[in-house]
Amino acid sequence: MANKAPVLIAAGGTGGHLFPAEALAHALGRRDIPVDLVTDERATRYGATFPAGAVHVIRAATPTGGNVFKRVFAVLTLIGGTTNARALLRRIKPRLVIGFGGYPTVPPLLAATMLGIPTIVHEQNAVLGRANRLLARRVQRIATGFPNLGRLDPKLRGKCIETGNPVRPAVLDAARLQYPGLTPGRFSLLVVGGSQGARVMSDVVPPAIAELLAEARGRLVIVQQARGEDEVRVREAYARLGVEAEIAPFFADLPRRMAEAHLVIARAGASTVSELAVIGRPAILVPYPHALDQDQSANAAHLAATGAADVIAQSSFTPAYLSGKLAEALACPETLTKRAAAAKQAGIPDAADRLADLVLQVAGMARPRSLDEAAG
Repeated sequence: MANKAPVLIAAGGTGGHLFPAEALAHALGRRDIPVDLVTDERATRYGATFPAGAVHVIRAATPTGGNVFKRVFAVLTLIGGTTNARALLRRIKPRLVIGFGGYPTVPPLLAATMLGIPTIVHEQNAVLGRANRLLARRVQRIATGFPNLGRLDPKLRGKCIETGNPVRPAVLDAARLQYPGLTPGRFSLLVVGGSQGARVMSDVVPPAIAELLAEARGRLVIVQQARGEDEVRVREAYARLGVEAEIAPFFADLPRRMAEAHLVIARAGASTVSELAVIGRPAILVPYPHALDQDQSANAAHLAATGAADVIAQSSFTPAYLSGKLAEALACPETLTKRAAAAKQAGIPDAADRLADLVLQVAGMARPRSLDEAAG
């Protein structure tokens, strides 16, 4: 093992990029393929848990937004990061470099293409992100989390292969749990807003619950993610309503919480949408409205097309709208069972292995399973 050259995984320092990267690292580890991680300073806290032989930090910055001086500084930072990445790649001699999006992946991927090292980018969203758009022409393959990829130059479609979004082992464990029974006295509702929470959930969900009839409120058991500054007011709102609720800024066991829910209210990040599909749970999705590429809207549309999710713009996500949807769900729970099955059918639980197959193929390391075999 010590003499094997690693596969180098490049990922920006957020959960949306790191979770699928971690899943791929586990899949490669099961095949006895060593992995190193290259990322930015934000992800150094993952160094102890990410299954990598080494974690390398390369400086990066985002050259969009801000004033002209900030953009120039960001470009210079990326140039410097690329120089440092070239030195790193010459030292560790990776078999392949795969990037999971975000500008911290640009220096190592650019350096790899300059040095003739095989490269892949994985796009988790249904719209090609800006960093991956910058790299798409230079890499050998573009792995996609969804069947259709927006903002892609049509000339590059031949590079694309749908692998799905790799999900963590905890998600695969949760996917083994059956959809919970719909007893008359209990309805489990999970409310999440992405890795940093979402204030709109704290503003809208408690008032929506207050609009329900007392009998309906009495059936609810709520698990809600709320930002630290919103946690107390959300908890107090449910206490005044006499609703059983657990409120926290973060749930380490979120996949299990998702599996235990009858209905999930959430943003529509790629990881959230993919986990909902793999675990198989119906959802009300509220895409983040300020994303430059509207990637969450595209992600949500994919799950909505299966019948598993209702999608509502944040501007229309009001207490009146939500109370109506919750009243419908409580009155006709059998529709939720059908929606859960539709979500499950859309999931790709072996996405990490599919992506590992592609890595081996592009790196020339072994003959992978075909994706048809993987699906079977």
